Amino acid sequence: MHESAVFPLTMTEMHEKNIRVYLSVGSNMGDKNGNCIKGIDLLDSMDGVSVVSVSSFYRTAPVDYTDQEWFVNAAIGVDTFLKPESLMFTLKQVEQNLGQYEKSVRFGPRIIDLDIILYGDLIFETEKVTLPHPRMHKRCFVLKPLCDIAPDAIHPVFRSTVKALLENIKNDPEQKVEIINGQVDLNFCNV
Repeated sequence: MHESAVFPLTMTEMHEKNIRVYLSVGSNMGDKNGNCIKGIDLLDSMDGVSVVSVSSFYRTAPVDYTDQEWFVNAAIGVDTFLKPESLMFTLKQVEQNLGQYEKSVRFGPRIIDLDIILYGDLIFETEKVTLPHPRMHKRCFVLKPLCDIAPDAIHPVFRSTVKALLENIKNDPEQKVEIINGQVDLNFCNV
């Protein structure tokens, strides 16, 4: 396991109990569904992280950099005792294990992308991590899957539910989100 002492934070209580964290997973290269499933499976095998829920998978239009393939996106609920920067380090390890290294184009194509969306009710910012995710409230591809598993989760800055945030942007014609399948049945998840 990655030594959290590398990241000297003052939130020692985060190590004493598990925190419910919501993540986003996406892929738009190769076997998109398979990449997401492999990422979720690998994440669940990492020390300090337990996958507890997975949303349906969605086919989603690219945002910001639109000259690329559509994505497959989902939301993941995990319990973790890792601090935010340690968790981000773990997510980057999963990405690298699946062949995703530094992205050559911001918002561009990727084999796998894992992001922390909500870390309990924490508001937190360092050079490596900003919580909650700074663009989550503008992204249907994040909010729609997250509504599958945590519609009543509260955005700690806006004090709005995930469901209410989605209502504000769901009719944006630029953000197409189509369900691919129902609830994902993965043998390591309690879905």
